[in-house]
Amino acid sequence: MNHEIRIFIAVFKIAGGNLVGLLSYLCVMLKSTLLKATEAGAKELQRFFNGDFKISNKEGMNNLVTEADHAAEKAIIETIKANFPDHFILSEEAGEIKMDSEYKWIIDPIDGTVNFANGIPICCVSIGLEQNGKMILGAVYNPIINEFYFAQKGCGATLNDKKITVSDKTEVVKSCLVTGFPYTYLDSANGPLQVFERFIRKGIPVRRLGSAAIDLCWVAAGRFDGFYEHKLQAWDSAAGFLMVEEAGGKVTDFEGNHYSVYQPHLLATNGKIHDEMLAVVNNKKQL
Repeated sequence: MNHEIRIFIAVFKIAGGNLVGLLSYLCVMLKSTLLKATEAGAKELQRFFNGDFKISNKEGMNNLVTEADHAAEKAIIETIKANFPDHFILSEEAGEIKMDSEYKWIIDPIDGTVNFANGIPICCVSIGLEQNGKMILGAVYNPIINEFYFAQKGCGATLNDKKITVSDKTEVVKSCLVTGFPYTYLDSANGPLQVFERFIRKGIPVRRLGSAAIDLCWVAAGRFDGFYEHKLQAWDSAAGFLMVEEAGGKVTDFEGNHYSVYQPHLLATNGKIHDEMLAVVNNKKQL
């Protein structure tokens, strides 16, 4: 018998045969596991931060992976598998651990590895949980500055257990934006530097932090009004994009379509500047 089915039957009995009780109990278990896994990864991040560790380079310039990435990933996966051994896992370093499950954990053990490797405290653990292709839970934790972001589909987003909401800016020219650049430059007609130039030539502040997960969380918290990036992987945005949506913001691809973590382009805003920013990104409007 499939392990997930055995768990289902056991939990169903605990819930007294009540389907509502079962779903509630399962939700609590999933959330608890997410929080524990995020904290387990963050402990490894803290343990290695500003210490001595091995660094190697993956494909492309400055595409680093450290001993700490592997240690954090191991701690996260072990925590998840202890409770849900039959769940699908997609992680930056380990790749896909395929299982026949409606649940998929999408993990970035350290988002902002270059920052981490250089002792810059803008780095975090990021974990999103999908159910049947839809993100239902997300956690992003930067233990260096003690910021723990959490979001649950339909229940809002929090920073250190306090509710957060996006900003209320209504014009791009009055906004504070953030972006990222791929380590392998996209030499296209509307690439990262061209879009960046459009904003900065108008005096709009555009920051680059080096962690997409933190960028998204800071949009959710109202610190930034918008974030765009040309080339992201699923683990970069899985938790953060849910954070923005649950904080009242809007997230799409560059065509304005509903965002999918399995395509590279992302635009996340407070919702009020989204259409204008989308037009600028696509070079259809001059500021």
